[in-house]
Amino acid sequence: MIRIWKRVKFLFNLKRSLPFLKDFFLSNEISRLKKVISVSFVLAYLLIPFDLIPDFLTVLGIVDDVTIFTLVFQQIVKMAPQTLREKHGL
Repeated sequence: MIRIWKRVKFLFNLKRSLPFLKDFFLSNEISRLKKVISVSFVLAYLLIPFDLIPDFLTVLGIVDDVTIFTLVFQQIVKMAPQTLREKHGL
């Protein structure tokens, strides 16, 4: 649980998460298939309009979006090689 909270904080710290994502997609250590899967996760998140909690319920509506985005980011981190995770402190 602590690791997930650490990654949520990392995700919202754009100074750190954007370089991680850049390194992830430019790395030769990561197969093209994993990169395609990662992009597919992000596109599915953006294109599928399904919400567990509708966004018009102000705070609660945003919680499910943040949760899903965090799960997508969590999968990307899991696919990253250990050297990349260590470089970015994940």
